[in-house]
Amino acid sequence: MSAEMAGMRTVILAGGLGTRMQELTQLVPKPMVEIGGFPILWHIMKIYEHYDVNDFVVALGYKSEIVKNYFANYRLRTNSVRIDLATGEMTEEDNHHERWCIDLIETGLNTQTGGRVARLKRQLGGERFFLTYGDGVSDIDLDALLTFHRGHGKIATLTAVRPPSKFGALELDEDHNVVAFTEKPTSGDTWINGGFFIFEPGIFDYLSTDESCVLERVPLEALARDGQLAAFRQPGFWQCLDTARDVETVNRQWDAGDAPWKKWNSAGGQN
Repeated sequence: MSAEMAGMRTVILAGGLGTRMQELTQLVPKPMVEIGGFPILWHIMKIYEHYDVNDFVVALGYKSEIVKNYFANYRLRTNSVRIDLATGEMTEEDNHHERWCIDLIETGLNTQTGGRVARLKRQLGGERFFLTYGDGVSDIDLDALLTFHRGHGKIATLTAVRPPSKFGALELDEDHNVVAFTEKPTSGDTWINGGFFIFEPGIFDYLSTDESCVLERVPLEALARDGQLAAFRQPGFWQCLDTARDVETVNRQWDAGDAPWKKWNSAGGQN
């Protein structure tokens, strides 16, 4: 893991309304929906932590107080404590916690993705940064992503992924027998934007702080037109948690000990 990697910050977009998962997001924002007892947001941060990236900027909007409360009480939630009721003194008896530094930034309730990123310019300090969505997990190799980005010299890199099919696939033999069933195979040769971006500071020349600015429309289209957008192909695991069914699928993987995105050593605490 390079010193350059360790010095980078990661932006996570966590402010959307999660309208396609309303049965789960009426009480919490989508990134706080749980996989194996931990929020999606935590899983994403653990992916970056595995590559020694521990500095995060989280763009908040819908039900932002829930994200703030989670991290404000994170050490109390994850460590054992001794409480002296006579004095009110509370002492942590364990010291197993992540080394994360997190800026939790209000970027507006109805702000679109591009506007949220634009409103983080001050926090990012004119440096190269990672960015991803708060609803997707992957076994992506971030070292390889950074090497690819540095090699092409453009302003932006997105990660291109093959989306899982919405339907299961059958494998048949010559006698028409079903020999295998795959619940969510990839959908052929189609590549889509899977997040896990790297941006140079020049990205802010393409963004507006207006709440209607959608990163995936005018900004990325303009970058592509200017020859400033490259795609890192990720043929491995990627899953967008867009519906309750998606959440059920990854929870089954987690419970079975077969979570491809989990590269860290333990369920909680430091690697």
